[in-house]
Amino acid sequence: MSGRGFASDNHSGVHPEVLEAIAAANDAHAPAYGADRFTAALASRFREHFGSDAVGLPVFNGSGANVVAIAAVTRPWQAVACPETAHLNVDEAGAPEKVAGVKLLPVTTPDGKLTPDLLERAIPWSRVGDEHFAQPRVISISNSTELGTVYDPDEVAALADFAHQRDLLLHVDGARLANAAVAAGASLGDLTTGAGADLLSFGGTKNGLLAGEAVVFLRRGLGDGAASIRKGALQLASKMRFLSAQLDALLGPGDLWRRNAAHANEMAARLADAITAVEGVELAHPAQANGVFAHLPAAAIEQLEFGEGGERAFYVWEEEAGVVRLMTSWDTTPGDVDGFTERLRRAAGR
Repeated sequence: MSGRGFASDNHSGVHPEVLEAIAAANDAHAPAYGADRFTAALASRFREHFGSDAVGLPVFNGSGANVVAIAAVTRPWQAVACPETAHLNVDEAGAPEKVAGVKLLPVTTPDGKLTPDLLERAIPWSRVGDEHFAQPRVISISNSTELGTVYDPDEVAALADFAHQRDLLLHVDGARLANAAVAAGASLGDLTTGAGADLLSFGGTKNGLLAGEAVVFLRRGLGDGAASIRKGALQLASKMRFLSAQLDALLGPGDLWRRNAAHANEMAARLADAITAVEGVELAHPAQANGVFAHLPAAAIEQLEFGEGGERAFYVWEEEAGVVRLMTSWDTTPGDVDGFTERLRRAAGR
């Protein structure tokens, strides 16, 4: 097994252009806490991609971005509706509820995607105004989703319209927004501001950064007080220039965000095509971005989940159903895909 598996796009290395940006920011001293030229340049970059009203706050990680975003626009008696598979609900150790102090209202979905119809049926709207019930305030979606599926701009717009008709806000967990945009043939703004979303957690770590995400408020005045919330949530970097320089490299004129995501998506498509040609393997969900969810034979899972050195090749997502998650990255190679497919073919044959 090579040093590049399919367990997570978080396992990938740092893109050389990002390392160059970090090195450039490491020249001499610079003011702390975001009062530096790199963070000022990044502020303009956010406006270029997300509209003239966009305000972005760099943070350390994706869970922190989600917590700061949600805390900035809710009160303690309010709630956030999200898919039951959402990172917000499943993989943040209760931080949205503990730190942001809001109730989550998870909604069952067949493919990780919310729709107005699902929300209409799942949320007890008759209890809006009832002091005994946590009041809906935000609808949160992940794009791409935790199951590798993608919302197109029209689907996001339908959810934004649904939210706004009920005086709610639409939040996008964009840990893999770049992959979703490439898959949808859209810009970052098309999938967010242009579709009516109100706030965004923008991801960079899964797309070639060393560390760095951002909370982006897409509507004027929406992020008032968010800088203080970021500080209280332990997400304010003293040497912020190193986060900002990375995000600027990703969003800058070279469109590194698009190049990295396009490559990862291409490798996922190659992987999906290759493994489904193996007998006994079929997709559990459409492979639309850089995640491939597939049913594998039990013997193949047992043999391939870990390499000889103990390194993880993938995660088992649904043990009883034999569904595994395979994530591709900006640095995945065709050789990685073909090598894994050959090992899978041999394991399935046994």
